[in-house]
Amino acid sequence: MDAERYDAWYETPRGRWIGGRELGLVKRALALEPGNALLDVGCGTGYFTRGLAGEQHGPVVGLDIELRWVAYARQRDDGRRRWVVGDAQRLPFPDHRFDRVMSITALCFVADERLAVREMVRVARRRVVLGLLNRHSLLWWQKGRRGGQGAYRGARWHTAREARALFDGLPVTGVSVSSAIWLPDGGRLARHFESWEPTWLHGGAFLLVVAELADPAAS
Repeated sequence: MDAERYDAWYETPRGRWIGGRELGLVKRALALEPGNALLDVGCGTGYFTRGLAGEQHGPVVGLDIELRWVAYARQRDDGRRRWVVGDAQRLPFPDHRFDRVMSITALCFVADERLAVREMVRVARRRVVLGLLNRHSLLWWQKGRRGGQGAYRGARWHTAREARALFDGLPVTGVSVSSAIWLPDGGRLARHFESWEPTWLHGGAFLLVVAELADPAAS
C-alpha cells in the first residue's frame, strides 16, 4: 500500500474513529510535559507524529525505514517536526536522547522486535509507549489469520502477556497493558460499546503498552 492511500484511510468515517480513539489513548499514556523530546519509531506517514506535535513545545522526531513514507510525512509537515530515515533495530541517536519514545503498530513488521524495544529503551529517558495488534481480538479473527489480509498481511500479533515480555530483562520498573477497539467496524454499536468497556480487559484490537524507565534521573 502506498503512503497516500494509507493516510487517506484516516479520513474515512471508520478511520477517523479508530485513529482518534488510538491517538487519545497514546496521548494520555505519553503524558507529555512542556519541553519534552518525543521520538516516534516507525512513524509511517506521520499520522500519530503529527497528532502529538501540538501537545508540547519540545522537539518531535519521526523515524521510519521506508524513504518514500518519510518523504510523504515530510511533505505533510508544517515545519514543527524532524523526519529521519532509520532502522528501529539500530536507532541513530545517542543514549537517553528522548523523554518519551513511542511506536504505534510498527513493531508488528520489524524482524527483531525485542532488539527494537531494547533500542527504544536505550534512547529514552522516562517512558516508552507501544501500540500493538492483539491476537486475542475480533480484528485478528477477521484480518489476521493465515498470514493476514490487506494492510495486515505479514503482521505479527501479540497477546497481553507477550507484550509485557518484550521488556523482560530491560531497565524498566513496570509494564502496564490496556486495550481498545473491541468492535473494529467503527459503527454506532462499536462506539457505544467502547464508551463503557474497561480498557484493562484485553480483548480490543489495539494493545497499548506503557513502560517506565527504572531510573529516569540516571537515564
